[in-house]
Amino acid sequence: MEDGTQQEQASPAVQKRIQASFDRQGLMAHLGARITHIGPGCVHIVLPARPEVTQQHGYFHAGATSAIADTAGGYAGYTLFPEDTDVLTVEYKINLLAPAVGDHLEAIGTVLKSGRTLTVCRLEVFGLQDGGQRKLVANGQQTLIRVNQPTQ
Repeated sequence: MEDGTQQEQASPAVQKRIQASFDRQGLMAHLGARITHIGPGCVHIVLPARPEVTQQHGYFHAGATSAIADTAGGYAGYTLFPEDTDVLTVEYKINLLAPAVGDHLEAIGTVLKSGRTLTVCRLEVFGLQDGGQRKLVANGQQTLIRVNQPTQ
């Protein structure tokens, strides 16, 4: 896992395209999630802890955990797609490995294989404490499809 200081950045045009698309996602805004890194084939999304994203035991809800994982993978794939295309998730599987606790969650989507039509991504979600503790709480795999943008 990279330490965050040497991560390759996507081009400014790709970063702008990804951030603009992310900003149109009502669910991510509702959850309070934000993108913290956009690189070629790799996107990080952080979700701060708040009562609204927890389940009855106080852990991050699996739905919130899964949503940021799916979104991180989708945008990781999108960083490698041509400008006139868009991305949709075909399917994903996630394993919840440990209770999702921490001051925030960090989802990392990484492209494993980018194809003309289908792209496969690795999904990882970490629980992070402000003191620096980091624990893998979920991992999965995702298939994306590249689609043409609708004509206006």
